[in-house]
Amino acid sequence: MTVRPVLPWPDKRLRTAASPVGEITQAIEEVWTDMIDTMEAMPGVGLAAPQIGVMLRLAVVDASDTRGQAVRMANPELLETSRETRGHEEASPNLPGVHARIERPAKVVVRFLNAQGVVDRREFDGLWATSAQHQIDHLSGRMYFDRLSKVKREMLLKRADKLRRRA
Repeated sequence: MTVRPVLPWPDKRLRTAASPVGEITQAIEEVWTDMIDTMEAMPGVGLAAPQIGVMLRLAVVDASDTRGQAVRMANPELLETSRETRGHEEASPNLPGVHARIERPAKVVVRFLNAQGVVDRREFDGLWATSAQHQIDHLSGRMYFDRLSKVKREMLLKRADKLRRRA
C-alpha cells in the first residue's frame, strides 16, 4: 500500500490539463493502485492523478457504501449529462478544511479506457456521478470552487488560507 502525498493548493499542476494515456501499462496499474490507497486513506470518493502530481488523465471513483468497488478510468470524458441536478458538499484534499455546495448533473454517462485497456461506457448517478465529474474537472485543470461565484470562491480561498496559516 502506497499512500502518496497530495499537492497543496495553489500548486500550478492543479491548474494544468493532464496528458492522455495511450495504453494501460504496469506503470499505469501501479499509479491507479496508489491512487486508490490514497483515496481510501483520506477517506474520499474519488481521486485524479494530477492531485498527486501525476500529470496523466487517470481517475478513480468509489462512492460505494462497502468500499472496494473503485472504478479505474483513463481518459474519461462526459458523453451525456442529465438535466436534473444534484447538490453536494464538495471538497478536495489539495485544499483541506473547506468545502462548498456544488450543483452538478445528477446522472452522467462517461466513456473511458478501463483497466483491461478496453473503451468502456458507464452511467453514474448520485454521488458516483458527482465524483466522476469532480475528477474529470481535475483532469482539465479545474477545481470544484471554480464553479462558485467569484465572491464565494474568494471567501472560500481566504478561509482556506487562514486555516493553512494556523496549521
